[in-house]
Amino acid sequence: MKLMLRYLASLTACGLIATNCLAADIVDTAVSAGKFKTLAAALGAADLVDALKGKGPFTVFAPTDEAFAKLPAGTVETLLKPENKGKLAGILTYHVVSGNVKAKQVVGLKGAKTLNGQRVDIKVEDGTVMVDTAKVVTTDIACDNGVIHVIDSVILPADKNLAETAIGAGKFTTLVAAAKAAGLVEALAGKDALTVFAPTDEAFAKLPAGTVESLLKPENKSKLVDILKYHIVAGRVYSEDAVAAKTAKTLQGSPIMVTVSDAGAKINSSNLVSTDIDASNGVIHVIDTVLMPPGKQSNARKTLENAVAKGAVLFNAGHHDECATVYKNAMQELMSTEIDSSLRSHMVKVLNAANSTTCPTTQSWTLRNGIDQLHHQLGSK
Repeated sequence: MKLMLRYLASLTACGLIATNCLAADIVDTAVSAGKFKTLAAALGAADLVDALKGKGPFTVFAPTDEAFAKLPAGTVETLLKPENKGKLAGILTYHVVSGNVKAKQVVGLKGAKTLNGQRVDIKVEDGTVMVDTAKVVTTDIACDNGVIHVIDSVILPADKNLAETAIGAGKFTTLVAAAKAAGLVEALAGKDALTVFAPTDEAFAKLPAGTVESLLKPENKSKLVDILKYHIVAGRVYSEDAVAAKTAKTLQGSPIMVTVSDAGAKINSSNLVSTDIDASNGVIHVIDTVLMPPGKQSNARKTLENAVAKGAVLFNAGHHDECATVYKNAMQELMSTEIDSSLRSHMVKVLNAANSTTCPTTQSWTLRNGIDQLHHQLGSK
């Protein structure tokens, strides 16, 4: 009984009558509360009234009139103009989540996908629930097609596209230059939702000297397009979805693998260093190594297999020094390509170990063992 009285008191404090709330949809509940006049007007201007009066269920993070009043002067008036209907709808649907998500569920979330397509961030700070930069001030106002949680500020979705977001971040200079050279900027600025696994400038700097400059040349455009498309997935794929799927098909056509360990998440052999950066037309996940399409790995395996076949014949014939040379040349050839940095690091260690001895037999075995390990790693990518 005490719990019910507290619940009724919370609704009364919000200007709501419990019986009306339980018998009314989200729109009617908001209107009857008397403190969501701006929200109601905005829903009407955006033609969203019928949608939110529908079956649902919906969860609405509802800004009060005072929340709308915090926006810069003239903002609401501008948004209510017919020519800004699309933008207004985008903002309002950013406040709506599909499903009936009660407060006890909200506090356990790190984020929630909205009807806008983008995701709001959710966190609890000192007992206060934050949705993006807005505080949740009242929760669990039940309606017959969902639930309302009241927030003290209007939350705004990302309004910059993927290309603009990458440029604004300041750490994707090489990626942006590569996208321009490959003619992919228009796609990154388009309407189709995309997910980009974006290598930082430091990631591109890991490639062998001269690689980026070579890829940016007009004659290498198709090669560059292939590499960049291997970093892009159709649709808006957030980190939890990527982890759950474990793999995703790229625009290049080949899949990338998502793995999680105690050390963190990886995309192929690249570390995932930052996730879920929203853009108006997609989402960006930041990685620390440039991904290479499988064709590169297949070529690498073929190079190693050819070296082993040739080297084994030489070794068995007693030409251990020539065998070692074949193995060294194969590794050095691979290191001149855009192979993953982790594999390159492995080859450097093997070559250094081989060069630390003058015995051709020991060199051959050291290099062969290293090649076998490398071949195994390539086979797992």
